[in-house]
Amino acid sequence: MDEFKYLLRRSQEFYESAVMQFNRGFYGLAAFSLEQSLQLLLKAKLLECGAGYPRVHGVRRLLSILSEIIKGEGRDALVEVLRKYPLELALLEDVYITARYVPKEFTAEDVRRLRKVVDEVMRVVGGITC
Repeated sequence: MDEFKYLLRRSQEFYESAVMQFNRGFYGLAAFSLEQSLQLLLKAKLLECGAGYPRVHGVRRLLSILSEIIKGEGRDALVEVLRKYPLELALLEDVYITARYVPKEFTAEDVRRLRKVVDEVMRVVGGITC
């Protein structure tokens, strides 16, 4: 299996896991799984566009890199997502660390907001043609 397909599959698995975790009340794990899902989707899109991806974990950095290689409406949509959701995207990045190492509680509302943003970013990224 090539890396692109693997990353897409893992992104979907993390997303589905987030939904199951949310339904069980495991909000910290659900937030972490949403972050992982988005991170892997962004890396897959970078591969699809022939760019490869750096070994970084920040979704804002990955979105920024993607916006640098995409032209036209796709680029505008990525820039708009970065502009529209700076706090939520920063929280997703924090989740990468806090869900594993820092005693921080996430609420159902936190995860709902993060999921809304992840869904929108995924929709935008999925609509981009390289």
